[in-house]
Amino acid sequence: MAKDLPDLSHLAHPGARIALRVTPRAARERIVIAADGPLRVYVTAPPEDGKANAAVQKLLAKAMGVAKSRLVLVQGHGARDKLFEVAA
Repeated sequence: MAKDLPDLSHLAHPGARIALRVTPRAARERIVIAADGPLRVYVTAPPEDGKANAAVQKLLAKAMGVAKSRLVLVQGHGARDKLFEVAA
């Protein structure tokens, strides 16, 4: 798992929606904060059977400091652009 994750704890309030763009099968797992767009999340998992979505959920939860069960994928189950919501 990636060790140098950005601190995204400021996004960890209930009802917050996080837009991001995912790159599966990356060389390493990381999160990049773009100045003019959504977060960019790179995961090593392949985009098959929800493996990349689960890897993104786990990585995002770790960066935010919340349980991965609190992150719900609202939009983009089969797309690169995704929208997660923080559950209460």
